[in-house]
Amino acid sequence: MSLTYNASASTFTLSTERSTYQMKVDQYGYLLHLYYGARTEGDLSYLITYADRSGMCGCPHDVADRTYSLDVLPQEFPFQGEGDMRSPLLMVRGTDGTFGCDLRYKSHEIRPGKYGLPGLPAVYDEGEKDAAQTLSITLADERLGLEVELLYGVMPAYDVITRAAVVRNVGSGRLTVAKLQSACLDLVAGDFDVITFDGRHAMERRPSRRPVTNGSFSVGSRRGMSSNQYNPLMILCDRDATETAGRCWSMSFVYSGGFLAEAERDQFEQTRMQMGLASDLFSYPLEPGEKIVAPEVIMSFSAAGLEKISHNLHRCIRERVCRGPWRDSPRPVLINSWEACYFDFTGDKLVELAKKAAELGLDMLVMDDGWFGARSDDHRGLGDWKPNMEKLGGTVADLARRVNEVGLGFGIWVEPEMVNEDSDLFRAHPDWALTVPGKPPVLGRDQLVLDLSRADVRDNLFEQLSAVLDQGGVDYVKWDYNRSIVDVHSRAASDQGKVLYDYVLGLYDLLERVRTRYPELLIEGCSAGGGRFDAGMLYYTPQIWTSDNTDARNRMEIQYGTSFGYPCSAVGAHVSACPNEITGRTIPLGARGTVAMAGGAFGYELDLMELNDRACEIIKTQVKTYRQIEGLVREGLLYRLSDPKDADVSAWEFVSEDEREALVCAVVTRVDGYGKANYVVPRGLTPGATYRMVSNGTEFSADALMSMGLPLTVPAGPYENFMYRFERVD
Repeated sequence: MSLTYNASASTFTLSTERSTYQMKVDQYGYLLHLYYGARTEGDLSYLITYADRSGMCGCPHDVADRTYSLDVLPQEFPFQGEGDMRSPLLMVRGTDGTFGCDLRYKSHEIRPGKYGLPGLPAVYDEGEKDAAQTLSITLADERLGLEVELLYGVMPAYDVITRAAVVRNVGSGRLTVAKLQSACLDLVAGDFDVITFDGRHAMERRPSRRPVTNGSFSVGSRRGMSSNQYNPLMILCDRDATETAGRCWSMSFVYSGGFLAEAERDQFEQTRMQMGLASDLFSYPLEPGEKIVAPEVIMSFSAAGLEKISHNLHRCIRERVCRGPWRDSPRPVLINSWEACYFDFTGDKLVELAKKAAELGLDMLVMDDGWFGARSDDHRGLGDWKPNMEKLGGTVADLARRVNEVGLGFGIWVEPEMVNEDSDLFRAHPDWALTVPGKPPVLGRDQLVLDLSRADVRDNLFEQLSAVLDQGGVDYVKWDYNRSIVDVHSRAASDQGKVLYDYVLGLYDLLERVRTRYPELLIEGCSAGGGRFDAGMLYYTPQIWTSDNTDARNRMEIQYGTSFGYPCSAVGAHVSACPNEITGRTIPLGARGTVAMAGGAFGYELDLMELNDRACEIIKTQVKTYRQIEGLVREGLLYRLSDPKDADVSAWEFVSEDEREALVCAVVTRVDGYGKANYVVPRGLTPGATYRMVSNGTEFSADALMSMGLPLTVPAGPYENFMYRFERVD
């Protein structure tokens, strides 16, 4: 069994194939954390020590023992109010306005299958083959009438344990939740680094590694979305951990709104890692009988370095977060109209672009911004999702049929969560936008944010989108979101502290309605590129536009950082025009293709009509190559062979789960005069086996490749790219 309760020791043990997680209810009813690490057996209560460390460490009123203090003991769900002065997961204000609670064990239940979270995304199981189990532990504060149900999901084959919490008001007075996070990991000893994934618009998710020292460190988002600046993924690891060695613990938040991730080392050199909802502008009232759910955190442990953590997260998110027919299917190779046309297009122009795309072997044309209402620039029209029939030469369905006739599928861009003041929707319903009464609103890209916490707003958007999609012909939707939420005020909210949380639930509701009505539709998430690249969105959109920056040199870094927590199947990566519109850099078309083919959603963002014959032939070859390697990229194990930020060669590798196939990719990023030879060292091959290079039949010893590597061409010029396919000789 992957989940057991030892009544005599009052311990709960959660086991995956390679890890063990253990906690216990102590003699006073508090739930203490014991262990999360390599798989082991037995009662690990001995790891907790007791001593009268200081009169500054308080103990609960009914505990006549100065060696006992929650300020020192490792907690499962730390709360404010009983002496733990470290950062809590929960802060509650009672009916009288005072803070403080006292949560003690009430009951538990172990049941088969993985729990779900109605209205929120979560890891799911697929029946008996997953052998998933759920542990539910209820903690209670009788004085407040407060119950907290802690939910643990055990996915043994994925080496993943999930956590969520449900806070309920079971009393007779109003309670207010002032802070709510989902998961905590208290480690009683060790020297650690913390890795976060930071950046900005057009340079997202670059790894940032720093030692955990005394004090607290946090990253998060106050923007109403998970953000381009910080990703809701945090990794704690041994100071000397590498890709292939050392202990690592990860937390990934299955949520698309504001978040807070913290790492704290206390006065006794214990380390706490925690993650959950952002506290800024959050104050959630609960009337008697009401509840709030802390969204899920996916946790994983590796005793074999960062690479294994990534493999665990990739498998889990790709197979048990992403859903629908596109989860396991090849994605269409597409041409997006944005960099080819921007707002300046007609239906006829798009059909000509589609014909050229068909000649080059592409699968789909996506019509980007500018197809609806009065949308001739980004100052007007958002909110009016009615096709501009004069511009398109008919309805969206009419244009889709014309594109289908040349052999391509058809997709559209939408940004349903936003509205321009210059729009029919805003003129009719100005109260539907998030604005503060009496205060001039803050604009972003000349747009406001619609209040998705309101059912009437969601209903209107669903009706507008359905009116377009019901006509047929749309195979793909790019769902964009291009600004932060600044003015947090809903005219329909009973308390403004609820708005940001309820907004995200409203977004999920709208997405789920669209998915249910159009189950075959491929939806790609986007938020100024990678501003909402999180596991929550992947529950609704199996791929996400990784960044608005398509410069291949920058994309190597962006995709490298993204790979620590997210599968390549989710990565939208396109070849764009040069000089690049953001960086101004020019990189050969071959290298641009090699970098973009590291994503599971490959395509182009350029004007195909301007390409010369040589470029067209290169693209034809790239499309053919991608179709040959697509399955390996989408489902294979990714190995990061170098860090593109510092290395002379940026290199990565995909290996099939059965180790029969491997793909080694490399791009030269630095060239010196009469430079050294560059070697790329693969990993993940079958020891003792022989591998044959597909292109020329040359055979190599797997042991030699994984020891000394594969030499690249000498001399190699700047941005020279290499792609080697290997098959195991059986």
